[in-house]
This record gives sequence, structure tokens and C-alpha cells, in this order.
Amino acid sequence: MATIEEQIKELEEQISKTKYNKATEGHIGKLKAKIARLTMDNEKRKASKGSTKGFYVKKAGNATVALVGFPSVGKSTLLNQLTGAKSEIGAYNFTTLDVVPGIMEYNHAKIQILDMPGLIKDASKGKGRGREVIAAARSADVILLVVDVFNPDISVLFNELYNAAIRINQRKPDVTITGGDQGGIQVKPTVKLTKITVEIIKDMVAAYGYVNATIVVREDIDVEQMLDVLAGNRVYIKAIMAINKVDLVQRDELDNAKKMNMIYELFPCSASTGFGMNELKQGIYDTIDMIRIYLKPQGQEADTDVPLIVKRGNTVGDVCELIHRQFRSNFRYAMIWGKSSKFPGQTVGLDHVVMDEDILCIIVKKNF
Repeated sequence: MATIEEQIKELEEQISKTKYNKATEGHIGKLKAKIARLTMDNEKRKASKGSTKGFYVKKAGNATVALVGFPSVGKSTLLNQLTGAKSEIGAYNFTTLDVVPGIMEYNHAKIQILDMPGLIKDASKGKGRGREVIAAARSADVILLVVDVFNPDISVLFNELYNAAIRINQRKPDVTITGGDQGGIQVKPTVKLTKITVEIIKDMVAAYGYVNATIVVREDIDVEQMLDVLAGNRVYIKAIMAINKVDLVQRDELDNAKKMNMIYELFPCSASTGFGMNELKQGIYDTIDMIRIYLKPQGQEADTDVPLIVKRGNTVGDVCELIHRQFRSNFRYAMIWGKSSKFPGQTVGLDHVVMDEDILCIIVKKNF
């Protein structure tokens, strides 16, 4: 009997021999769904035997940014500029052999920056400790793509991240799959589907191993997005790009680098001279989308000098956990002033979503 790896290879060969067009996209989708299921089974099998050693980095600060790029593009120098950390630098490949963290303090926020070994072709398959590097990147809030202005083509880098189930600047498809005991596979789109058919969705879901399921599709997805839904292991991370070493080139070379990467928010900089660092710091801060909350002790004035930094979309409950691990469990109620309140001093619960510059007074049980 063929091993899982052999079955995957055989399916991949079938895909490579199939010319992609409208008539074959359903067949290719089924094959990819089978590969996704086999890959999941293979990962579970490997995990049961013990995982390989990875990079461990303790989370710190309000958010984490991973520096991702090819070897020798200046990631370590950039880390040193942004944070004052001491990451070893050198003009040769693979200077960084481990993940080196640093803390960037900006607008009262403490942002963890991770300098990681450079990615190379086939990193997603494990080459150059690629799987370990990518695993560290998957847990980041933002990926900062670092490119050398002399080599601005990141198609290889993008493909390695994509093959490792990282979706850059994408949203999770609005599709839900609910398994059942009977009824077969039912697809219920709530919008008009133009990129995929109901039949292809059924075939892909069946190929993945479902016998009975209801699939509710709330947006116009394509085959690749349906595959992402089935696999369930995709992470969706915001990304911006730093074009490094711009102090060494003429204007037309920088313009060429920009044209090749117009889909990203771009920050020309020089890690060696410090040029562009303020703009890059602001870009990182804006991409994380953090807001300021001012805490007000009961019966006292709010501390408007030093805000608490949280991510947009956080709730009163999230703020409680940031202040003290027992604040949520001993929470009574909160009062809020600002953009998120219907009126000044509104009484709210743990699920209330805070907004930028809100003033928050949290009341907890006494003597907890």
C-alpha cells in the first residue's frame, strides 16, 4: 500500500499534467481537496511521534511583528534600528541562526519585533529550517516583508508563505461547514457564485472526506478559498513591506522596486543609516491598528498621561485581562466615557467593544 507521501506525490503529478481551464477546475479542486486531507492526516501522524525542535519565543509587548525576507536583506540591522536589540549582523547568508526578539516602543505601545533566519526556495518543505521560521511567523500579528532594493522580487517568498498556509492581507472566507448524520452534502449560498459552482463545492467537500454536511457560503469565493476553508489551518496576517538599502541606489531603481510590489504598503528605508525609520515605525503601529484606553480609578480622575494600549476590536473583558489576570473573574461592571458610549458614564459589561481614547472605570468585587 502506498504511503501518504506517495499518495500526495501521485495526486500532485496528476494536477501538474492537467491543463487548467474552466472545464478542469472542478477536477483539480477535488485533487487538491484530497491532498489537503492527506496532508492533515500526515501532520497528525508526525505530531503523534513527537514534533521536531522549533524556535521558541516568549510573547511580549502589545503585539508581535515578524521580519520575513531572504537572507542578507538587512533584517538584523533593521531590528537593531527599530528596537536597540543586538542581533548579529554580517554581509553573508544565514547570519541569524535563531529568532532574535526586540521591543520597539512607539506611541506608548510596546511592540515585539522578531528577527528570523532568511527564507529560501522550498522553505515551506523544510529547507533551511524553513518550517520552523514559518511557524514562528504564523503567530505574529503583522509580517514585515523586508526586501533588498537590488532584488525586490518576492514571488518566491510569497509562494513559500502561501504553501505554508499563511494568507497575507486576506480575510478568512465567510463559509461554514456543519457536519451531520444524514442528508448528504447540501450547499446553501446566500450570494450569487461566479468563481465556483455548487457542484464543485460538493465535489471538493466529498473529496475531503465529508459524507453529510451543510455548507453555507456567504461570499463569492473561488476554488483556492474553498480549499482554505476545508483545510482549516490557514492563518490570515496583515503585511507591509520595507524596501531596504535605498541609500545605495538611484531614484529609478527605487521606482522599479515599488512598481514590482504595489499591492503592499511600502516603506523605503535604510537600516544602516536610519533613513525612513520613523515612517516605518508609524506604519507598523497603524497596521497593528492599536487604540488608546485611559483608565479611571473609581472616585478619581482618569490617567490621561499614560494610556493602556489595546488592539482595535478588543472588549472590556480583554482590557480586564491585560490589567490583572483575576479582573475578569471578579468583574462586576464597568463605566465608560468616549466614542463607544451611548452617554457619558454608561454602565457596560465584559462584551462591550472599546474605542480609541475611551475612558474606562472597571469595578471589581472587593477583597479578591
